[in-house]
This record gives sequence, C-alpha cells and structure tokens, in this order.
Amino acid sequence: MKLLPLASGVLLAFGANAATQHPLTLNDVMTFQSLSSPVLSDNGQLLAVEASPDRGDGRTLVKRLDNNRSYELAGASKPQVSADGRFVASVMAPSLFVQETASAKEKKKLKNAMVLLDTQTGEQQQFERVKSFQFSGDGKLLAIQFESDEESDKPDDKDTAESAKAEAAKKSEPKDKRAKVDKADQGSPFSLLVLGAGKRLDFSDVTAFALSSDSGRAAIAINNIEKNEHVISWYDAGADKVSNISLADAMQSGALALSDNGEWLAYTAGPADTPIDERVYQLTLTNLNSDKTKTLDNPAQWTINRYASLDFSPDNRRLFFGRVPKIVAPISQVKVEQEGDLYDTGVITAQRNLKIWHGDDPRIKPHEIKQYDNEVKRTYQAVMHLGSGQVVQLADEQMPDLQPGPQSRYLLASSDLPYRRMITWAGFFKDIYLVDLNTGRRQLLISQQPSGEMPSLSPDGKYVVYFQQGKVYLHDIAANRRSELTAGLPVPFADEDHDYPSEAPGYGFGPWLDDDEGILVYDKYDIWQFDTASKQGFALTAGKGRQQGVQYRVTGLRQDTDAPDTPDNGNALMLHGYSERTKGDGFYQATLGSAGVKPLMSGDYKLKLLTRADDAQTLVFSKERYDLFPDLYTAQYLKPEEAERQTHLDEQREGFGWSKAELVSWTNGDGRQLDGVLIKPNNYEAGKRYPVLVYYYRFMSDRLHAFPPMKVNHRPNFAWYADNGYAIFLPDIRFEVGYPGSSSVQALTSGVQHIIDMGIADPKAIGLHGHSWSGYQTAFAVTQTHMFAAAVSGAPVANMTSAFSGIRHGTGLARQFQYETGQSRIGESLLAAPQKYIENSPVFYADRIRTPMMIMFGDKDDAVPWEQGVEMYLAMRRAGKDVVFLQYEDEPHHLKKYPNKVDYSIRMMEYFDHYLKGKPAPAWLAEGEAYREYKKD
Repeated sequence: MKLLPLASGVLLAFGANAATQHPLTLNDVMTFQSLSSPVLSDNGQLLAVEASPDRGDGRTLVKRLDNNRSYELAGASKPQVSADGRFVASVMAPSLFVQETASAKEKKKLKNAMVLLDTQTGEQQQFERVKSFQFSGDGKLLAIQFESDEESDKPDDKDTAESAKAEAAKKSEPKDKRAKVDKADQGSPFSLLVLGAGKRLDFSDVTAFALSSDSGRAAIAINNIEKNEHVISWYDAGADKVSNISLADAMQSGALALSDNGEWLAYTAGPADTPIDERVYQLTLTNLNSDKTKTLDNPAQWTINRYASLDFSPDNRRLFFGRVPKIVAPISQVKVEQEGDLYDTGVITAQRNLKIWHGDDPRIKPHEIKQYDNEVKRTYQAVMHLGSGQVVQLADEQMPDLQPGPQSRYLLASSDLPYRRMITWAGFFKDIYLVDLNTGRRQLLISQQPSGEMPSLSPDGKYVVYFQQGKVYLHDIAANRRSELTAGLPVPFADEDHDYPSEAPGYGFGPWLDDDEGILVYDKYDIWQFDTASKQGFALTAGKGRQQGVQYRVTGLRQDTDAPDTPDNGNALMLHGYSERTKGDGFYQATLGSAGVKPLMSGDYKLKLLTRADDAQTLVFSKERYDLFPDLYTAQYLKPEEAERQTHLDEQREGFGWSKAELVSWTNGDGRQLDGVLIKPNNYEAGKRYPVLVYYYRFMSDRLHAFPPMKVNHRPNFAWYADNGYAIFLPDIRFEVGYPGSSSVQALTSGVQHIIDMGIADPKAIGLHGHSWSGYQTAFAVTQTHMFAAAVSGAPVANMTSAFSGIRHGTGLARQFQYETGQSRIGESLLAAPQKYIENSPVFYADRIRTPMMIMFGDKDDAVPWEQGVEMYLAMRRAGKDVVFLQYEDEPHHLKKYPNKVDYSIRMMEYFDHYLKGKPAPAWLAEGEAYREYKKD
C-alpha cells in the first residue's frame, strides 16, 4: 500500500467563515457546524477537534498550543493524537455526496481512509481502506489495520484460469472437508509506522495486534490459513528489530495482549482445523526480555474459548483473562436428507420455530433473546500472578461480573442472578461482593443493591464506600467492619428531587485521597471530606453550596481508570459549580483539609470541562449561552480565568438575528415555585404578543444558558422557531407519584398562564410539543385543558393499561417496572390499582379533546410500541376530533433517516404555522395523502 501525500505545510484557519446575511432557514440549521471529540496530547501541547455540520462533510481542526500553528483536515473526523502532540490521525470517510449517489452494490465497496498529519512539518499522508488505527501510549508507533484485499474487478486471463481451476478443485472436495472459515480467523493487511523515523513495517494476514503503553513495542498475530502459517510477531522500536514466535501444530492465534512496559506478551491459540466455535484455546505467556515461555494447561473445570479477553494490570504484575466452564458448540438445524425424513416426526419437529415462555424463567423471552449474544460471548475472569505463575479463578456462573480496577489485592464483583425475574416489575438490582485476587475468596458486601448505585473501591484496596437507603457507609476491609459516615449530619445525602416510586439514589462520590486516607462525598449542593481512619467528616465547601443554592462537584482531575488522581490534604482542587438560582456555572477552588470555597470564574453561562492532558496541567473547556456558541478554551488547572479561546465557530451566528434566553419563575398550583426558560422571538417588540411553542420533559430550566443544538431531528429547533416569530417556553415539571398526568398538566398550565400574564404569549396561539415521556404528557394534557391551540405528540403512551404489559423491543424488557417504579410513576401494578392506570391514560378521555393534535411514530419504535399511537389516533378519529398521524416506516423511537427528520421538521413547522399563525393548511394537512408505492429499481 502506498503512502499518498496531500497538501502540506499550509497554515489553515482554525475558525469558521461568517454566515451570509439572511433569515435562518432549515438549510442553515443543516449546515451549521458543531464541535465534538476534542482530544489533547498527553503533554498538553496539541488540541484536535472535529467540526461537523448536521448534514454534510466535516473537518478536523488541529492546533499546536506551544506555537499556535493551526491546521485543517477537510473531510476528516474522529481525531486521535500521539502522546507528544506531533501527529494527528483522523478518519476520512467517503463524502456524503459519494455515499448518497452510490448504488447499493457500490456502497458495500466504500471504505474509510485515514489521514496522518505531522504537525511539525505540516506533511499529510493518506491511507486507503483503513479498518482501524491506534497510537501506542508513548506515541512512538502507529498501528493501522486495513480492510481485506478485494478481488480485482477485471482479472487477466491467467488469473481467471487459475481462479477457476482452484474453485473447481475446492468444489470437488467432500462437503465435510470444506470447512467454512470464520471471519475472525481471516486476517487482513497491517502496517506499523515508527513515527518520526520515516519507517514502515508491513504485514499480511493479521488478525490481532497489541501496543505497549511505554516501551515502543508492538505484537502482531499473523494467520495465513492457505499456507497453514501461524505466527506471533513482535517489534521493538528501541532495537528496531522484528522477532517471530511460530505457533506449534498449526495453532490459530486468538486474543493478544502486551503489558504496559512491554515485558510480557500473552496470547491464546487453538487448533486451526477445528471450527472456531468449538475450538479449545491455550494461553501462553512469554517474557520478551528473557524469552521464557509458559503455556497454561486448562483445568478440567475451566477452558478458554474464542471470546477470551486478555488484559495486563497497570503495574505489569498480573494478567486477567476470561474462561468458561465448557465450550458449547452451536446447534445446527436438522435438514431433510432422505425421503424417509419427510415423515420422521423427530426430523419434522426439529425444524420447528418455537420459543417457550415459562413462568419461572429468570428473564422473559424477548429479554433473553436480546441478551443471547452477550451470554454466548460471556467469559468469567481469572487472574495469573506473573511472579509466581499462580492462577486464581475470580468470577463464575454464580458471580459473573468482575469490576476491573488498578487495585492489587481486592476487586469488586457482582451478580444479578437472584433478581433477574423481578426485573420485570421492580427494576435492576445486584449483590455486591469483595473478591480476594490472591485466593479467589469472595465476601458478600451488599444484598439487592440498585444497579445504578455501585460502590467505590479505594485505589489501594483498603476500603469500600457505598450508598444505601439514604446513608453513606464505609467498609474497612482489613477489620471487616462497616461504619456509617453520614450519621448525625444535618443534611440529606439522598436525591432531594427524586419523584419516582422507588428508593431515592445518592449523589455519588468524588475522588479518594492519597493512600486511601479519605473520600469525598456529595450531597445535593456541597462536598464532604471524610477521614477513613476516624470516620469523621466535614463540609469541604463549608456549607456554601446549600446556603447559596450552588451545586459543587470536583472537576479537572485526571480520569485514567488505570491510575486516577488521588489528591492529598493540602492540595488545591478545582470545582465546578452550578447555581440553581441563576442557572449559571462557575469554576471554584477548594483545599483538601480546609473548609472553604474560592471563586475562580463564574457568570451567566454554561461551562463544560471536556478533557485534561494526562501528563500536563492543560484543560479544555467550553463556555456557552443561548446566544454564545460553545467554542473551546484552554487553560492551566486552577487557572480557568486565564483561558485562551482556541476555536471561533461562534462566527457562524453573524448575519442572523439571535435572541436571548431568560429565566422565568412562577408558583405552581400546589404552592411550589417552578422555573422555566423563555426564549423570545428574534426582533422581539415589547408589548406585542407572540405565538408560543412549549417544549418540555422534566427539568428544563438548567438549559437556560445552553446553546441550542443546531440539528434536525424529532425536536423543534429553537433558533429556527425564534427566527420565525415564535417564543419558546421550556417549563420545569414536577411529578406526584400515582398522578403523573395531572401533576404535569398543573405545571404546564400554571407556567403558560404566567407567560400570558407577562404580556408575551398570545393566549390563542399556544402550541405544545413533546416526545416520548413528554409525548405522553402532551397527549394527556389536551384531554384536560383547552389552553393549547395545537399539539404535536411524538411516540406517546396513550393507554397505560395496554402498555403496562408490553415489551420494550429495543431491550426485550417488560414495561411493567417502568410503571411501578420508574418514569411513569404509578407506583403500583395494574392489578393493584387499575383505576390509576385509567385515570392517567389519555385514550380514555379522547372525547374531551378540543385541541388539534398531530401524532408521530416510527413503526419500528424500540421503546414505546407504535400501536400506542394507533390507539390514540383511532380514539380521536372515532370521537370526531382533529387528528393527524405520521407513521415513518422502519424508524425506531427517534428518527434516524435524514430525509424523515427533515420531512418531520417541515411538517411540524407547517402544522404550528397553520394553527398558531393562521397560515393556509398545506395539502397533506387539509386533505390527507393517499397511499402509494414507488417503482422498484
């Protein structure tokens, strides 16, 4: 494969051109660029980020922070950077135009390329047909896996003759000797680039590779099936040498791993002539410094299959790998092979298509089917201690899930097996265990813990902290004793806004302190520091959070799971703060061991810390408002006020009118204060009333300072509507358990009445839009109030009595738990409280509706059965109500196909324009649209 040079050395702009002066259109929304996937080099000297429109080809923006040199890689996405910041590699996908104009056959041949930028010289190289690529942790190497070679479209006569001869010979073989080669056994071309040295090593038939983090070493598994050659190659950049390990007896390699220091190589291999799903693999461990090799024998009760994973510990002292009790070969369907089979009941019934649903099944069948692939690929973690060679089985069929971590003595594990049956109505729970890596001994720590409330094991493995039933506990592993850390403290540690019929969760944990000396714990507002020896704690933020309505959380620490930051007493910490009162963000400083908070920067904007360099103090964060694009800023840790702006995509707003967002507050019918966001129309005139689009879900006021997502999807685009003369209102909703529908209506109507009283909303032109959970709220609201002139309800539940025992097709889960303990908030089963299900179901009150409503569903909705939309449509149709139903074919819960997203956005605007502005109804709304089929190619 050739290296294709591109334009190089040219300094490219790192901003965006100003938009042309014109009203904001849907096309402008489609082409408006957003930023994603920002990455920093480990040394903090290079920033790369993808800038891409909602529709069209994006670009990768690159900037060296040490010398301000900038580059732009047109058409590139998903950047990766080398540790030293010299090189950037990005995906080069075929252009959107090429993809859209290609035939179905041509699309199968379209493959991604990769562009490699040398930021020191400006040189670019492009590699075609790239499957994946990866920098080594030290930045010395770049591995590139290519797609398999394609057959020539026009082979010459010699190739044709030889190919035909080979094919004829293959067909002449008996069927049982023509074993099908699994894709996992088929290798593809592979290249290893020694960065900065101009050296490239090419390999063929590569099935796997591994890179060390800090030794300049790489391992490559090569399997040439036709020549029966199976080799593990490894390259040492320091010695510039390739070494080979030939596998004995035609053993096909499987998994592959290198330790971070490059000393240890591990791989699995099994007989190549055995079908891959039936193959028994052996694990081999080689010390690359001493050439000592050990092959692990599989014990009688455990074996290694094709799905085994290999992973060295960060300290290079242990190897974790997966095993299974036995290998189960896939079942082949019985076929009719002779005439007598036509009447053989055993053969006939073996061809049945049957699924048996048993009342005692741990999982209901649809969920079991969805989990089938995961269960087939499940392995149970074991560990090999490299010094002694001792192997310890850690997980098994009764305790299947081991939580990885850098700890050297203990790890956490879990099992949901006792609670799988109750998932149907109660949700997800696990038993939590502590596992000794030296002996495999396990200790049950917590029974029936909600799956979202996983404990935290201290980095040195001395303590476990966890939240349970409103309290925070610390388990001392050596003493085998637990203590309640939060006993006697005057604040709650359970979610104070929890309005579900289930136990309120906690707010989570901050970092552990160095040497496991302490742990930071969050309440709603403040951060608490607890000493693990004395079990005593104090409010690190001195209670300022609760006093001022600011929610403080630690930010800016390195999050590497192999070596997370563990600060010590006296260390300064950077905090993120969110003000419940102003909805603005800030960065603050606290000092471990001392109570108090020091402001660094704050204001009426939203701040998001996006990444931090692994080996430097450099941070990347964004700052945004409704009228300020979230450009990227870089700063040093604890010095965000000195940040430098690195991107300039806010320039895209130039030439457009752009309104502002403001906070509004009102009193709900139950006397509680609610907040919301009001976005006035562009060119707003005081005293003039405007049509209003209400968009909501649950809590929306925290979006006050959020820049509107410039995308076309199932939601209304706020900037587009504001430019078309609409005010947008985003109210908070607070629910009452058992009465989600009526409590939602109360919040909606009180909020809308408030903006009417403000003199902004035209009371005869209020539109309501919701999708999914708010789609349900919308469908229910129009049965209870006539305040809205039009409503659009996307993917709503219309009938809780029929939906209760339905299936979430995306996961295969039953929907019952969602109603009893989850989002629907009924709190009881349909059997126990049938009237509540009826009272909260809009379909039973369709005759009360006076509001025109448009219902939208994808008929492959994987969350809400699309028949719920049919129920609502039929009820309104039967009652003679104004209803339109949009059925998008082959679409899931959220529209995925771009033509459908654009179509829905246009129809939504036309719908609200007609009912809220009085514009003529489009033909599809006035007359409907007859079914038609398109000519098939």
